[in-house]
Amino acid sequence: MAAWERGYRLPLGAEIVLAFATGAGTFALAAVALKDVGPGVVVAFLGVVYILAVIAIARFASIAYAVPMGMAGLLAYDWFYLPPTHPLAFPDFDNLVDLVVYLGVAVLLGELAAHATRRAEAAERARGEIADAQAALRRVATLVARGAPAPELFAAVAAEAGILLDVHGIRIARYEDETQLVHVAEWSKPGYDPPAYDRAELEGPSVSAEVLRTGCAARIDDYEDIAVRAAFARGEDLKSVVGAPVVVEGRRWGVMVAWSGSGPLPSDMEVRLTEFAELVATAISNSDARTGMARLADEQAALRRVATLVAKAVPTAEVFEAVTREVGLQCDADLARMERFEPDRTVTAIAAWSRVDEAQLAVGRRFALQGESIAARVLATGRPARVDTFVGASGPIAREAQALGIRASIGCPIVVGRRTWGSIAASTRREAPFPPNTESRIADFTELVATAVSNAEARADLLASRARLLTAGDDARRRVVRDLHDGVQQSLVQVIITLKVVEHSLEEGDKAAEALVGEAIDQAERANAELRELAHGILPAVLAQGGLAAGVRTLVSRLRVPVDVDVPHDRFPPEIEASAYFIVAEALTNVAKHAGAQSANVTARVDDSVLRVHVRDDGVGGARADGTGLLGLNDRVAALGGRLEIESPPGVGTRIAATLPLLR
Repeated sequence: MAAWERGYRLPLGAEIVLAFATGAGTFALAAVALKDVGPGVVVAFLGVVYILAVIAIARFASIAYAVPMGMAGLLAYDWFYLPPTHPLAFPDFDNLVDLVVYLGVAVLLGELAAHATRRAEAAERARGEIADAQAALRRVATLVARGAPAPELFAAVAAEAGILLDVHGIRIARYEDETQLVHVAEWSKPGYDPPAYDRAELEGPSVSAEVLRTGCAARIDDYEDIAVRAAFARGEDLKSVVGAPVVVEGRRWGVMVAWSGSGPLPSDMEVRLTEFAELVATAISNSDARTGMARLADEQAALRRVATLVAKAVPTAEVFEAVTREVGLQCDADLARMERFEPDRTVTAIAAWSRVDEAQLAVGRRFALQGESIAARVLATGRPARVDTFVGASGPIAREAQALGIRASIGCPIVVGRRTWGSIAASTRREAPFPPNTESRIADFTELVATAVSNAEARADLLASRARLLTAGDDARRRVVRDLHDGVQQSLVQVIITLKVVEHSLEEGDKAAEALVGEAIDQAERANAELRELAHGILPAVLAQGGLAAGVRTLVSRLRVPVDVDVPHDRFPPEIEASAYFIVAEALTNVAKHAGAQSANVTARVDDSVLRVHVRDDGVGGARADGTGLLGLNDRVAALGGRLEIESPPGVGTRIAATLPLLR
């Protein structure tokens, strides 16, 4: 039923009276028209006019009036034109009763016909409305299914609702903190453009405030006496407004408002608008579910990336940078930083990330934990923390945040071995705060950081222990060399000198004594030579005195194979020099005993705080990396945090390369 038809339909009693009056009036008018009518042509013409009039009344007014009108016309034609005719006068009692009965029956038939017609029209309209509603739902469902962006989806729902409900405008808004309305989407007919707004306070009487308060649909049909209006109603001549709640997962997410600028909205508007509000809620739930799944997938991917770095035991600095970047991206932040707590209750920034290059948080700087900051709160409580505003806050970190335009920050502790090792903080320069579940998302990354720190500390402790063992072993070798030199070796030298004196004294004596003394001298010299070789095998004195270059050249001087040497004369830490010396010694031993090489070369250089040692030969190759000598060298290099590489394909030669970090 059209809006004008619903607005101008009379009550049933008034319609019956009017229909009876129409019939009576038609009877009187026909009686006058048929008086003294002569030719049948005139009567036929009047009959055609009369039939057209009845059809027009049925089409444009109602069949409830057309039936009494038709019955009255036929009755008048019978009474005043067909013999025997009645006199043209007010009917007597009997005729009046007949006339009333005829007209009453006609009115009854007309009302029944009108009722049937209206029901048929209502059914047809209902079918049309259902079809339109289903078409609208299909269009919206199509958008939901293909994952349309939320703004496009809400705008489509508003337009479909406005057209289907035949209102002047539709608006969808979201509640925020139960004090504000945030604009989401709107639709209006041409010529009806209420004031735009992005965010408005819930002030004064409004359907939005009433919907939020009650959780039910609400309406206002008269705005004339409302002085304080909602934002979109200001300056607009509104006649009627209806609002329905948008409820998402049990909470009042927002409101859907329909309004009219010409008259009251239909009484069923609350029910019909609520149906569309439920559609909005479904769309929001689906959109949130898709967004949540996508966010979860991104989060899991980010966690896997960081976990892979931790598992690969990459340098902790690389892990820290990766975690800070992932936290910033996953929290949709503008900046993020990781900080380490120091024993003096300060904090050192160890990694940072920024969405734009122009705004960078400090790295490598130590801050005093004074004033307002995430780090100060985390250290004090050992729990996640939020800072909603840095306006008016004091302290070095707060001043840095103010300079960068940071509005709010959120962070979590990094707990290593039951101690609060540090914190990760994400910051935003926008007004919107971080969602409620942000802390839990950051916490997943802090656990990986704690694992990386624990692993790094364990590796550092292991390397330090190994280095101490190597240093202790090398020191023991030096003591053996010193003791041999200062003790046994000196004694043997003294024996040799003494025996030589005896030899000179007995030059003219017994030949047998001379032979014995000579033999003793030979034995003593051989013992001294063997002792010297043993001392060199433990740790040569030339290495301690002249460094790696001198030690390598001493090794090369004993070989018959030509060896090119390119080793710097720089001095290195004792454990580095000793390890490099033994690597070269083992490689040259292989050259002398097994390789059958014609030449070899030894090089060493410092590159990025790493000593790189290479020994190559052109021998038969086939050296085994699991041999006793090379396996021991590999353990020694690993203890220093370095790496040993062995390439020895058969027939090509052997290459031994070692990297020894100079800084640990």
